[in-house]
Amino acid sequence: MVSTLAANLAEVRARLDAAARRSGRDAASVRLMAVTKGHPREAVLEALEAGATLLGENRVQEAESKLIDLLDRCELHLIGHLQTNKARAAAALFSCVQSIDSVHAAQALSARCEERSRTMDILLEMNTSGETTKSGFPGGEELAAALPQIEMLPRLRVRGLMTVGPLTEDRDLIRAAFARLRGMFERLATGRSRFDVLSMGMSSDFEIAVEEGSTLVRVGTALFGPRTPR
Repeated sequence: MVSTLAANLAEVRARLDAAARRSGRDAASVRLMAVTKGHPREAVLEALEAGATLLGENRVQEAESKLIDLLDRCELHLIGHLQTNKARAAAALFSCVQSIDSVHAAQALSARCEERSRTMDILLEMNTSGETTKSGFPGGEELAAALPQIEMLPRLRVRGLMTVGPLTEDRDLIRAAFARLRGMFERLATGRSRFDVLSMGMSSDFEIAVEEGSTLVRVGTALFGPRTPR
C-alpha cells in the first residue's frame, strides 16, 4: 500500500513536471525540497523512505533536535532566517544556508565554518514582495552591492538566489515577484560559473515558480499536510 506521503510526493512531482513542460524546460533541472518544518521526526523518516532526500528546515534548533543523526541520509538546507548566534550550530548541521540576507550574517557563518575547516554553499535571499514581515535584501541593488563582499569570505560559496513569494492569491503578483528574482539571477550569473541555483516556489505557488525559471522548489504542506500547531 502506497503511503499518503508517497502519494503526495508523486502528485507534486507530476505537477512540477507539467509546469516544466509548459515552459519548455527539462523537469530534471528542478530540484524538489521537502520542507519538514513543524513536522515530527516520523514524517521525516517517511519522507526519506519515499525518496525525498533534499530537506529544508526553518529553525536551527528544530533541525538540531530532530535531524542530527540523519545527516548522512539527507542533504539539509536552512531556509529560515539565520540568527548570528546560531551560526556555529548552522555550520555543523547544514549543507547550504539559503537565507543569507546581510554581509554580517555571511561573515558570522564563514567564521564558524572556518572553525570546522569546511566550506559551505549559500544563497542570498531577496525580498521581492516588499512585505515588511519577510527577511531578505530589500532590493536588487542592495543585494548586488553586498555580493562582492560576501564572495570574498573564504568559507562560503555563493551559489545563487532565494525568495519567498508574496502572500496573496493574485497569480500576477506572484509571477511578477518570481520574474524579478529571475532577472536579478540572470544579471548576476554572468561571469560566475557556479552561480546556478534559483530557489523560489512553495506549496501554493511552486508551479508558477517553475514556469518562471526556478531550479529548486521548497514544498511542505503539499507533501506533509498542515503543520501541527505549536
